[in-house]
Amino acid sequence: MIIGVPKEIKDQEYRVSLTPVGVGALHRGGHTLLVESGAGEGSGISDAAYQAVGAELVSSKAALFEQAELIIKVKEPLPVEFDLFRREHILFTFLHLAANPTLLRFLMERGLTAIAYETIELANGALPLLKPMSEVAGRMAVLMGAYYLQKSKGGMGLLLSGVAGVAKGRVSVIGGGIVGKNAAQLALNLGAEVTIFDNRSERRSELDDYFKGGVTTLYPYPDEIAAQLAQSDLAVGAVSKTGDRAPHLVTREMVARMKKGAVVVDVSIDQGGCFETSHPTTHSDPVYEEEGVVHYCVANIPGVVPKTATFALANETFPYIQKLADQGFERASQADAALAHGVNVHRGQIVHSALAAAYPSEVRSN
Repeated sequence: MIIGVPKEIKDQEYRVSLTPVGVGALHRGGHTLLVESGAGEGSGISDAAYQAVGAELVSSKAALFEQAELIIKVKEPLPVEFDLFRREHILFTFLHLAANPTLLRFLMERGLTAIAYETIELANGALPLLKPMSEVAGRMAVLMGAYYLQKSKGGMGLLLSGVAGVAKGRVSVIGGGIVGKNAAQLALNLGAEVTIFDNRSERRSELDDYFKGGVTTLYPYPDEIAAQLAQSDLAVGAVSKTGDRAPHLVTREMVARMKKGAVVVDVSIDQGGCFETSHPTTHSDPVYEEEGVVHYCVANIPGVVPKTATFALANETFPYIQKLADQGFERASQADAALAHGVNVHRGQIVHSALAAAYPSEVRSN
């Protein structure tokens, strides 16, 4: 199979979808690897490193798309890339289509096969390709929240850890999954007081055991969320629904009751956000103020720590890439139920059940 690795063009997105180790393994397996020149530079991977393991460097993105059958990316295609795709392509990347109707309609109209990292799902419900980036994003969320709490950055001027004789900062984490757990861990490491909301009883018990009672775990009753947020200095949104938009668990009214200069980091923003006041931002322009609260809503948080994120992601995506390359889409998706769950769009049709439920009109019109 001819596999294309294009350079990412999203704002300050420095990750790359395949490392030289993976490229080398695929090349030895008889596949042709086309890597766009400069694709790995942001992650500290030179063109020469790819060439040394058998990759063919391509200077033109258009030429890469023209030749490749399987396109491996990190982030979703942007509109300027749409014309590069053709019906025969298999696209494998993060997509988050429930919050991106423009991209969804394009993929359907073009008729290609689109497989989303974030909906690859194991029998036990685990999302193995989402896990490493969720770990990175959860930890980064607290680091960025702490940074924007500085007075010079628009925050209230609070140090989360406090010092002797001064109260610690308070952090509320909405969602106790992988993002939420990692956010809570780092917040605790910084010395903050932490509350985690999750609607699953067993997950609250797991978190309580893991943190040895060091965090408060609560059911996300609206009044409880509102009360905790009113006392919080930093709030992290970490809610997700596989293949669907994140629910708005935090209303504008709740945000308006928060302290002036508090910070919201909505990690759920690539799925539409779980704060009513959230809208996507970029690394170049990451924050805005709403209701007196600083909002950080960057949709590709791990993109600026590629030395960690690229290799963590590639470790998990490679087995599925190898299956697609060795077996082809039809055989691979039939043989691997987790991979089949990742298929969002195929031949102009929405094939993921949660995505179909999010876009009933698109399903009916096809």
